[in-house]
Amino acid sequence: MIAEIGHFALVLALCVAIVQAVVPLVGAKRRMGSWMAVAGPASALQFLFIAVAFGALINAYVTSDFSVANVAQNSHTEKPMLYKVAGVWGNHEGSLLLWVTILSLFGFAVSLFGRNLPSGLKCRALAVQAMISVGFLAFILLTSNPFLRLEPPPVDGNGLNPILQDPGLAFHPPFLYLGYVGFSMAFSFAIAALLEGRVDAAWARWVRPWTLAAWILLTCGIVLGSWWAYYTLGWGGWWYWDPVENASFMPWLAGTALLHSAVVVEKRDALKSWTILLAIVTFGFSLLGTFLVRSGVLTSVHAFATDPARGVFVLLLLVLAVGGSFTLYAMRAPAMKMGGLFSPISREGALLLNNVLMATGAATVLLGTLYPLIADALNLGKVSVGPPFFNAVFLPLMAPMVMVMAAAPMMAWKRGDLAGVWSRLKFVAAIALGTAAVVWFLQGGSAGPWWTGAGFALAVWLGLGTLVDLAERIRLVQAPSEALGRALRLPRSAWGMVLAHFGVAVFIVGLTASSAWTSEHIQTQKIGETVMVGGFGVTLKGVEAVPGPNYSAARATFEISKNGETVAVMQPEKRTYRMPPRPTTTAAIRSGFTGDLYVVIGDFDPKGGYVTRLYFNPCIPWLWVGGALLVLGGLISLADRRHRIGAPARGRAATQAAKA
Repeated sequence: MIAEIGHFALVLALCVAIVQAVVPLVGAKRRMGSWMAVAGPASALQFLFIAVAFGALINAYVTSDFSVANVAQNSHTEKPMLYKVAGVWGNHEGSLLLWVTILSLFGFAVSLFGRNLPSGLKCRALAVQAMISVGFLAFILLTSNPFLRLEPPPVDGNGLNPILQDPGLAFHPPFLYLGYVGFSMAFSFAIAALLEGRVDAAWARWVRPWTLAAWILLTCGIVLGSWWAYYTLGWGGWWYWDPVENASFMPWLAGTALLHSAVVVEKRDALKSWTILLAIVTFGFSLLGTFLVRSGVLTSVHAFATDPARGVFVLLLLVLAVGGSFTLYAMRAPAMKMGGLFSPISREGALLLNNVLMATGAATVLLGTLYPLIADALNLGKVSVGPPFFNAVFLPLMAPMVMVMAAAPMMAWKRGDLAGVWSRLKFVAAIALGTAAVVWFLQGGSAGPWWTGAGFALAVWLGLGTLVDLAERIRLVQAPSEALGRALRLPRSAWGMVLAHFGVAVFIVGLTASSAWTSEHIQTQKIGETVMVGGFGVTLKGVEAVPGPNYSAARATFEISKNGETVAVMQPEKRTYRMPPRPTTTAAIRSGFTGDLYVVIGDFDPKGGYVTRLYFNPCIPWLWVGGALLVLGGLISLADRRHRIGAPARGRAATQAAKA
């Protein structure tokens, strides 16, 4: 009965979404306040119905109701409760329901917290958000109903993919979806602005917190996914340019560009048309990721569906949403006024350059992701585009972007002083070049990768450049006694920028060191045998069978020594799940400031011993620290008071000057 209530709630939500998509738009067109006011209550009602449906599906998983086909296919009575709940979104139908739940949540949040929004902009944005809901609710009800019944119900379920039975995968998809769907709000505001014919500083002030919230959540989702891949899959890496990894990275790049572009709109009333375009492209990338995961066009551990009919439906949604948006943009964007003019050497110019580099990077990732699919569809043969392509093409685009990141905050708006910026950063440049030389010497010159020194130099340039900018803001050198007071009075958005930029520098250190200096040893190791890796002696002491809640495992015990002294005991496992019957590996990791010792146990070798994989990954914890600083910087910026109030009204003189 509860499943039927959930199904009926989705039908009601679709009806409400249709009303929300049509009535407020007509009301805004005819200036009928009562019709425009429908948007708020409708968004609340839509969220209520979808939340009831989502709760009904969670109840079916928690109670192991195997009369529901979705539960029978993706759950099992022996699963721990955490993975029963995570199983709700560990499949195609449930993940779509989570998608549309988050979509309605963002719409409800705008209706609840957007009281200072102009009524016309607010009702149009909520109507556009409802249009997206209509598409996805129709998709769920027509092709992906999570409440279909099984007759007769099985005694037990098929279980969830063992790779997904991990705390990282329990939290990674919700954060990723919150980021994906969060960008729908920026998209809705952009379309509403095109319909209204007005983009100004007030619009940018309203759209920034929603974009920033989505960016924070997507960043968190990507970092959690990389961390999960690192410690669960047992291959010692954290990013492989998998098509579905790329599908999350592309909206992140476009969303980062959108955040910085919105700052220019707010501060200087410039780049308005470009910012609208970025909002459309960012959400378009989110929809593309949804299509790739659910179309069956690629095979990945992340992919949910292999049904081409579903893929065609998602592709139709993608074409309608993005194609319709670009059509509206082509019609309305030329009418937008340019706004404030600026010199190429200015903060606006630097932000625009970084925007272009990030957009180009996103386009590069898009090309590398889709080209094999296009080549296969045109019978051009099987083409593989992997890490060598992306590393050779994408990373060089990011190097100039990092260089500009250190200088841009020191430039003045409208017209900057490049010589003045260089005078403040020349010592930073000298230290960065010195760092490159030291790294080159320590790795034995050409014995190591040539780009290692460049990577560390970029990290030092950005990290120290960010600190120099902070020191100037608080006048640390000129008035050290007043520096603390100035630091406390800095806007939270300034502190957020400092932390985020410094986080990128820390991330570059981890990326460079782990890519260049990782030590890998794969061998058959006998009990009592010691293998040296990264300066550590790794001795296999024994392997024992241990039971798990829904699996059996072979647990190995390794004794770790350094300079003849035992420093740790590590216990990786090789697990075999009962339902579905599938083996997985669980790595043992010893993290330290200088890097991780990473140990994996494999199969028993009939000749004696076990296959083991041992890695030393230098500075890889710096990746997670850098990601955490990015998220923390975003959260601090989001807490800035300016994001909670509307843009200040212009005075009469300023308004007349702007018109002139």
